[in-house]
Amino acid sequence: MPLQFNPVKLFAGTGTKALALKIAESYGKPLGDVTLNRFSDGEFQPSYDETVRGCDVFLIASTYQPNDNLMELLLMIDAAKRASAHYITAVVPYYGLARQDRKDKPRVAIGAKLVANLLKSAGIHRIMTMDLHAAQIQGFFDIPVDHLDASVIFVPYIKSLGLENLTIASPDMGGSYRARTFAKFFNAEVVICDKRRKRANEIESMSIIGDVTGQDIVLIDDICDTAGTLSKAAALIMEKGAKSVRAVCTHPVLSGKAYETVENSMLSELIVTDTIPLKQTSPKIRVLSTADLFAKAIANVNEHGSISELFKV
Repeated sequence: MPLQFNPVKLFAGTGTKALALKIAESYGKPLGDVTLNRFSDGEFQPSYDETVRGCDVFLIASTYQPNDNLMELLLMIDAAKRASAHYITAVVPYYGLARQDRKDKPRVAIGAKLVANLLKSAGIHRIMTMDLHAAQIQGFFDIPVDHLDASVIFVPYIKSLGLENLTIASPDMGGSYRARTFAKFFNAEVVICDKRRKRANEIESMSIIGDVTGQDIVLIDDICDTAGTLSKAAALIMEKGAKSVRAVCTHPVLSGKAYETVENSMLSELIVTDTIPLKQTSPKIRVLSTADLFAKAIANVNEHGSISELFKV
């Protein structure tokens, strides 16, 4: 029996509209119409302006600054389920609260697991995301998870720079696996910045494990929040004799004084994606689009194709 392909409809959360428009253009289908009705007290209610009955619905919404964005996504999922959508996929380019992936001290929540429970309870059949803070978050779901890898976007760009003495660096011990995976694409060495924190977003000390003398360093991370870690790492790397230092970060959270920190840092460039829209432009920040990758992944899900085929550089 031939495979059956249901009609596909794409919808966007308010905070991810710009990226969703690019994904829809790449996919070759316009975004569906959805209205967000707001009450005077701040409560809101999304409603679909077209039928989704029997359709494969893809809801594109990053859950950065997660309160409103996450709640909007949950309501959109519930509305699609109650409107008899055939299959609901949450496309979450940036998965908020992913840094809360374990109990690292007593009496704290595991926010990443709570979000997984909420999304599943709301009614999704599948989730598609990119560069989770911890890959094991996939195990928080009992439904299919398509975990896209932004390295297929970053690697060609880094190659285009023609860096002669390329060395990959991790800004902390926790990101060493990510850095080593990235380094394999270039057969490059890896150095690690060992940092100690006083508290969240505040670094006590940092040291370099490895030799950076005369090297073109590329720092690899998944999230750039205040940019404090990257700024301190870049300064220390240049102090140790590196030729240049730039950073690759998938998700540009960039909170607080992050833009000022980046512009005043020793970084020659901060390369990010559009999973989160930038609040302002910066001559040091280059944005690479994830739209084509997400569009291909959506097509492969709908057509029962392979997702792993998309990760070949």
